[in-house]
Amino acid sequence: MGCTLSSQANNVSDKVLGSNPASKAKNQSNTSSSTSSASLTPDQIVAALQERGWQAEIVTEFSLLNEMVDVDPQGILKCVDGRGSDNTQFCGPKMPGGIYAIAHNRGVTTLEGLKQITKEVASKGHLPSVHGDHSSDMLGCGFFKLWVTGRFDDMGYPRPQFDADQGANAVKDAGGIIEMHHGSHTEKVVYINLLANKTLEPNENDQRFIVDGWAADKFGLDVPKFLIAAAATVEMLGGPKNAKIVVPSITPPQIVSALRGRGWKASIVKASTMSSELKRVDPQGILKCVDGRGSDNTQFGGPKMPGGIYAIAHNRGVTTLEGLKDITREVASKGHVPSVHGDHSSDMLGCGFFKLWLTGRFDDMGYPRPEFDADQGAL
Repeated sequence: MGCTLSSQANNVSDKVLGSNPASKAKNQSNTSSSTSSASLTPDQIVAALQERGWQAEIVTEFSLLNEMVDVDPQGILKCVDGRGSDNTQFCGPKMPGGIYAIAHNRGVTTLEGLKQITKEVASKGHLPSVHGDHSSDMLGCGFFKLWVTGRFDDMGYPRPQFDADQGANAVKDAGGIIEMHHGSHTEKVVYINLLANKTLEPNENDQRFIVDGWAADKFGLDVPKFLIAAAATVEMLGGPKNAKIVVPSITPPQIVSALRGRGWKASIVKASTMSSELKRVDPQGILKCVDGRGSDNTQFGGPKMPGGIYAIAHNRGVTTLEGLKDITREVASKGHVPSVHGDHSSDMLGCGFFKLWLTGRFDDMGYPRPEFDADQGAL
């Protein structure tokens, strides 16, 4: 396909979808692109999609190690459509409708504006494209069909002043590529990729929608609007409301570098040097605190996290007892024995991590304090 496999981690774009339910899409769409791309997180993308009735989860690059590819200048900037194509240079960025996504987001509705976008995409190192399909010719792009027929009107997007054939001819005249898809839609999942200069490739035998969120940032788009429009497109076309948000895996050298930056001594060791000590996680082992002291519970074969399950609540910003109970049940459902701990001298405040959290030592890092004390949390 002209693409190079790589597992290097890349930075997540700071501009990702905020928690805008469908009912707020119009207001979001009317916000100026220069001000609305607030710094948001993958967790907020998940929350926003879940508010729209989607299933959504965060996955790391590592889980797609054999599928992520480097973006190649010979790859076309193409539609998110998962079907087969007469152009297999799939290693360019994926955006709804190809370059139509840029025009749509910016409110560009003229053929001259579309030609300028075609040239801009080429100047930034990608092959611009739009597509049709075997059954509907240039109206075979579902995104463009929704746009030209006014399905985005209530979200504040003006319709294009050209039809599908005119748009394709303008892109071609400006040096772009016309791609033709074939087959029926059978996409099962929507990948929203936040790894800059990385992408996934379509597989017509195992279809998925692929949305490169980082590409919207590269072209200066309003990223929340872009992602909301992508979600709305899938919804209006009857696609799967099932999303995976792809984020970078942190590499061991990056961990070492970060710790050294904080004044730590840090090095990488191989599992083979600790083969007599490393154990397989046992479902009977407790998910426990990282604390190295002795314990009245010696089922040490579970995962270790600061404060046991408090680490999960702390990371997610869960501060209520009900939320803590839900995490306890979640940990059990994933095959571990959930736990927190105290000690012989301070009772349930003997967990240093929880004490730091409760007394506000993480306040300046943006972590809200728990709304319960150590005894309440344990109970």
